[in-house]
Amino acid sequence: MPLPTGDTIGILADNLRLRRSVLPIPVESAIRWTKGLDLPHGGERVLYTGLMYQLIPYIEELVAAQQKMGESWMAGFTGFGRQINKILNVSAFMAHPSRDKLESFDRVPRNVALLLKRAGIEFGALYEDDLYSGALAYDLGADEELKEHASKVYATLKKHGVKEVVTIDPHTTNMLRSVYPTLLDGYDIKVRNYLEVLAEAEMVPNHRLDGEVGIHDSCVFARYEGVTAQPRQLLEGAGLSLREPEHAGTMTLCCGGPVESLYPQKAAAQAERRVAEIAAVAERGVTMCPLCYVNLQKAAKDRIRFDDISDYLRQAYEA
Repeated sequence: MPLPTGDTIGILADNLRLRRSVLPIPVESAIRWTKGLDLPHGGERVLYTGLMYQLIPYIEELVAAQQKMGESWMAGFTGFGRQINKILNVSAFMAHPSRDKLESFDRVPRNVALLLKRAGIEFGALYEDDLYSGALAYDLGADEELKEHASKVYATLKKHGVKEVVTIDPHTTNMLRSVYPTLLDGYDIKVRNYLEVLAEAEMVPNHRLDGEVGIHDSCVFARYEGVTAQPRQLLEGAGLSLREPEHAGTMTLCCGGPVESLYPQKAAAQAERRVAEIAAVAERGVTMCPLCYVNLQKAAKDRIRFDDISDYLRQAYEA
């Protein structure tokens, strides 16, 4: 059974207020992807990760720990755990992903940085000031904590002289582009996702890929941010043949990811349904969101392989 919903949401909201992320991670894990890229510190345009890909290995371990607790006598002490967490970051003791796992998710922001360089885009990074966007707090209705956090993010961007951010994942894109303007007076940051930037650049691939891939649209990209044509343009430009599952574009099917920490069984069932749709049209699947990637890959097991879209694009355009 899942842990008590109210206490679980409370811990995540407390973390955002006290530690600037629903799941605080070490600074080294947040910025490891920048190593060797020689990106300027700040500037008018920055690549903003929102920590989404870096968080995934920790989220996976924390969800597994939560499931074990929910099946044990410890589930009744979640409220007490929340009080302890206000003083000491409890999640730091519950999630210890391997270095290999961490580095496997670092590859995505690195892919994106190298692709942007290939497209001739000038940009910097915020390093330790690249803050989590607050997406999960928004999804769970922690409105007060979210507004306070959004103010911190905006102040940080202004401190570094940022006028435009290039985002990587759909959730960070949606928060900074569509949600923050409803929370903050005078918010004036331009926000584009890297897929939009690369599609505008109309790059010619260095290596044409072949084969078929089933495309999984992120709900947030497709329904809220209008990002559906750009990934298709880039993948087809790379030489791939795209196969559309039964539900695609604005009618895409959710991967189950957003509710995994609260309702793991429902999330797993939803991921299973989506994997079946994509496996029906291709032997490989492509995702463009870290939550989609990890949930669908977990549900797929050996039936179908999923890769992040940046892996395909780097093979074709950057090498």
